[in-house]
Amino acid sequence: MPIKIPNNLPATHVLEGENIFVMDADRAYAQDIRPLKILILNLMPIKSVTETQLLRLLGNTPLQVEVDFIYTRTYTPTHTAKSYLTEFYGTFDDVKDKNYDGFIITGAPLELVEFEDVTYWQELCEIMEWSKAHAWSTFHICWGAQAALYYHYGVPKYLLQEKISGVYLHRLCVQYEKLMRGFDDEFFVPHSRYTEAHRADIEKIPELTILSESDEVGIYAVANLEARQFFITGHAEYDPNTLKKEYERDVKAGLNPNVPQNYFPNDDPTCEPVVKWRSVAHLLFANWLNYYVYQETPYELEAISSKSFL
Repeated sequence: MPIKIPNNLPATHVLEGENIFVMDADRAYAQDIRPLKILILNLMPIKSVTETQLLRLLGNTPLQVEVDFIYTRTYTPTHTAKSYLTEFYGTFDDVKDKNYDGFIITGAPLELVEFEDVTYWQELCEIMEWSKAHAWSTFHICWGAQAALYYHYGVPKYLLQEKISGVYLHRLCVQYEKLMRGFDDEFFVPHSRYTEAHRADIEKIPELTILSESDEVGIYAVANLEARQFFITGHAEYDPNTLKKEYERDVKAGLNPNVPQNYFPNDDPTCEPVVKWRSVAHLLFANWLNYYVYQETPYELEAISSKSFL
């Protein structure tokens, strides 16, 4: 089924080139279907890249999905034109009276900043609190996952001795969990981060379940299953060249980065990367949409506001 996104969004052309069925607002209104309404708080600097990565995955299921994008009111991104934000994005003020079947909070390049020192931290806290009564299920990615674990449960982040960058082997920690249904016993996921959450801190919180982890890079997926909150520390949504571009950027900046692990053939950055995580990405997002959004969300979105998570 198609994914409905704003008219003229640049990601449309990329997705159509990949044979993903994209429907603009005009055509969607002609269909008598109740689509899943998904809100995305995009905290990444270059909005269009993250949009395409997420829409590619949200649009690859039998479900019709309608997406709204928001950015932070208290901090205006410097890598995305104001005209772009005005045309394709809203702010929290525009959606705070609405309800959504699903909500995605992306990562952000803020791991070296204390949570309380982030310019838009208070606004993000307000949004995360709002999500408990206005989004049926919330999916947090990388820094967004760390921020949410800290806000909702007091789980701290820890600075690593060096940046994690690469594609790492993971294993499942629970059996028969719907979010990981169809996953192999071992699977690869990209990571790119300077901080981590510790298993010991998460295990202190009875509501939280560790779904997956890696011997090399630690916790990958955590959930409050009753509340339908998911915290994903890696980047299954990454494009094939995302880690390559990050590495080249850091080299150019004189940061002397390590070559991303398990990414380039023979760890040679002059070679093209080999993708090992594409199927994981599609399965992860399809499972979330199907099992924790579509199959459980009330038909009347107004009913979401009456639920109590925590």
